Amino acid sequence: MTREQYLKLTAALAAGSLLPKGLLAEILADPTLRRSDFGKDFIWGTATAAYQIEGAWNVDGKGESIWDHFTHYKKGKIKTKENGDVAADFYNRYASDIELMRKMNIPASRFSIGWSRVLPEGKGAVNQKGLDFYHRVIDKCLEQNVASWVTCYHWDLPQALEDKGGWANRDVIGWFEDYVELCAKTYGDKVKNWMVFNEPMAFVPLGYLIGMHAPGHVNFGKFYKAVHNVVMCHGAGGRILKNTVKDGNIGTTFSCSHVDAKNDKPANVKAARRADAFINRLFLDPVMGRGYPTKDLPACKHIEKHIQPGDEAKMKFDFDFVGLQNYSRMMVYNLGLIPIIHFANVPAKKLSENITEMGWEVYPVGIYKLIKKYAEYPEIKKIYVTENGAAFEDVNVNGEINDTKRLEFIQSYLREVLRAKNEGAPVDGYFIWSFMDNFEWAEGYRTRFGLVGVDFKTQERTVKASGKWFADFLANK
Repeated sequence: MTREQYLKLTAALAAGSLLPKGLLAEILADPTLRRSDFGKDFIWGTATAAYQIEGAWNVDGKGESIWDHFTHYKKGKIKTKENGDVAADFYNRYASDIELMRKMNIPASRFSIGWSRVLPEGKGAVNQKGLDFYHRVIDKCLEQNVASWVTCYHWDLPQALEDKGGWANRDVIGWFEDYVELCAKTYGDKVKNWMVFNEPMAFVPLGYLIGMHAPGHVNFGKFYKAVHNVVMCHGAGGRILKNTVKDGNIGTTFSCSHVDAKNDKPANVKAARRADAFINRLFLDPVMGRGYPTKDLPACKHIEKHIQPGDEAKMKFDFDFVGLQNYSRMMVYNLGLIPIIHFANVPAKKLSENITEMGWEVYPVGIYKLIKKYAEYPEIKKIYVTENGAAFEDVNVNGEINDTKRLEFIQSYLREVLRAKNEGAPVDGYFIWSFMDNFEWAEGYRTRFGLVGVDFKTQERTVKASGKWFADFLANK
């Protein structure tokens, strides 16, 4: 999209009017970004998560997850007091949604399996109806020629396991191994692309340290235990998938942010190193066999106390790929009052006028810098961007959602992905978050990331301008 086109789009959006005639077609034909530039083997897709889209929270034998419990009993933690009981009703509408993916030329769908849907108590008795649902989803993807990329865990631990201590209980390693083995044996003949976790750096601190997400704990001791147990599960899950799925492509995903110091004062530069160690390396480094980043993040010594004999070898796993997930950057400064990390963020609104509905700065060069940073790890063979996207206010005018800011966001970040690839970084895929609007955790339904808009009262789907652009981009190989 050219600057002139962008200005026309934003003017139309601000006025609440329809796009100028022919402008959308002009943007779709924009020659500055082409699928072929990325190579014929580059993977393209969109991403979703079970709790955020499925609904059907208590039907067909599904057990309660920590997010079911959190939104029902701690609904004050959700800004809109909403829950995912119905969400986008994907449980009932999966067939038409996957058909829409095919119509939009989307080659791959990244989705997760709901642990409590297949194992209602987290372990023990299997729920056949839950297993059958994901068989139907995968079979529909196969029918529509949409490749399934499955995430084993996307934040929805069974509440029955949380009642036993959840991720802070070392027994979770065995529970997780049994769950991953069930998934691999059930679907491994049809699904070859697997991810162990979605963003441990999000669900562990937000759930056990800050309390913003399920299960809502604010507990240093549980946090340190949960970090180590999740790291152990990373290796355990990877080994099970690799040993069970014939010809499997096994990976995992990490949330990450480029970190800058507020200025060159030594205390702030040191704070930026701590921030990088906490945000980007706390889970990545031990999986790569480098141990916890204690030198730059001294608080890791509290995690190391939970390392048992033989753990260090099991923490490491040789993944086929690593999923990089990026939305913005961080600028930090030293603040000793903040426990563990001793830094604070400069608010995004002080860095730029271009921020998303999540309050995040739009900073495309950040994803380029992160891909280059990941590429420096000799242990990382291949990188996929498994999440990237933006939430902006969407306005439906006569059945059209002209989400110009999201369209510009995607295009600008893609250009930086391409720049890194052209410079030799092993980045071979890109998944947009998200295929459709969904329940966005503590934000409720207020923030919308989808290429496809969802009216949560009627469940009507509307392909946004960004989705139309992506469909056209994918069609022009």
